[in-house]
Amino acid sequence: MLLAIDIGNTNIVIGGIQDSQILFEARIATDHIKTSDQYGVEIKNILSLFDVRPEEIQDCIISSVVPPVFNSVCTGLVKIIHKEPMVVGPGIKTGLNIQMDTPSQVGSDRIVIAVAALAEFEPPLILLDLGTATTIEVVGKGSTYLGGCIIPGVRVSLEALTSRTAQLPGIRLDTPRRVVGKNTVDCMRSGIMHGTAAMLDGMLDRVEEELGYSTTVIATGGMAQFIVPLCRREIQVDRDLLLKGLNVLYLKNMAERER
Repeated sequence: MLLAIDIGNTNIVIGGIQDSQILFEARIATDHIKTSDQYGVEIKNILSLFDVRPEEIQDCIISSVVPPVFNSVCTGLVKIIHKEPMVVGPGIKTGLNIQMDTPSQVGSDRIVIAVAALAEFEPPLILLDLGTATTIEVVGKGSTYLGGCIIPGVRVSLEALTSRTAQLPGIRLDTPRRVVGKNTVDCMRSGIMHGTAAMLDGMLDRVEEELGYSTTVIATGGMAQFIVPLCRREIQVDRDLLLKGLNVLYLKNMAERER
């Protein structure tokens, strides 16, 4: 079994993959102050939760956008499975032609999502990741990574709104019943949820206008399932894009790893 781990700013996604099939997926909170031993215990508990013994893990691949946490997770993981993980970063084969000013600065999660999407869809593609940040990335013809946009995420926007306004309460991000709210909570939900959906619709139109051609749009991330139904554009949702991408990258680089 391949253990695939993605360390994000809010959550760490842990998945077990066998023959390119995702057998389990779990999330733990990203915490900068946890030690390697604490992360090791949490990973071991996740494996136990799904009846997986550490010796069943044949290999592991990790991507991370949180360097301090990566070190702790990696050290804790090695203590559990006794294997050094493959790391998504410089030197790993991706199959992407990255046309950015500084390709090495592209987040590993962006690369993973692009690789996963290209394995299932024909470019050109626009990929949306609705997590801590809402990101838009564009993959053109010939597997060319053209760039994208970074926007404050849904929850980040809500936290900024409630922390900066004395009379606006913290709320749950339930789907709003209508666009025009009749009370403060409904007004906030509408603004955050419908506002994000409208922003995505508008950004997709502007990106395609700049490109000069239409694209296939795929969304992933924790908020995708709630925001995409409110969008007017046709957008496909794939919550497992990160784990699928880690698996594809592992298979692309497995031969060199075994040398």
